[in-house]
Amino acid sequence: MKQEELLVKRSGNKCELCEATGELKVYEVPPATGNMEDAILVCPKCLAQIEKREEPDSTHWQCLTTSMWSEVTPVQVMAWRMLNRLRNESWAAEQLDMLYLDDEKLTWAKATGDHESDAVVELHRDCYGAILQNSDNVVLTKSLDVKGSTVNAKVGTVIRNIRLVSDNTAQIEGRIEGQLIVILTKYVRKQG
Repeated sequence: MKQEELLVKRSGNKCELCEATGELKVYEVPPATGNMEDAILVCPKCLAQIEKREEPDSTHWQCLTTSMWSEVTPVQVMAWRMLNRLRNESWAAEQLDMLYLDDEKLTWAKATGDHESDAVVELHRDCYGAILQNSDNVVLTKSLDVKGSTVNAKVGTVIRNIRLVSDNTAQIEGRIEGQLIVILTKYVRKQG
């Protein structure tokens, strides 16, 4: 039997992390040796976030509260790594405290150093914690006086096509009445 067929049989044709069905891919948990024992079957959403092509979606990863109890070692390792990436979320920190890995599994989980690097990633977030990106639209949650002008931006003002200030996650740039200004992210919410 091929590796993929064995993984499909083991997983019941579901993502071994979130139980999604559909288009599943074989993912060899690094540092992999090429054995089936190092691989899991994952959905495209899990794979994109594991490989850091997408920001981790906390809501999606709450599936780990179930999959972390799997008896399959690479599933446990990936659950540990993803919970570590999300450890600033209270639910993830609680699950991480409950997840026990023996020394061999823990060494494997820490082998890539992946769990350490994510702690320093800073993101621009609005007043509710939603991730902001370049060209998003935001709404002011507080009336602001624009320094150096007579413009007063009222609560509810929509600012379109913002730009993130690259060296300060607490600031974005946007235009109000044609004037480019710097706005603190704690005074905006992302427009749906």
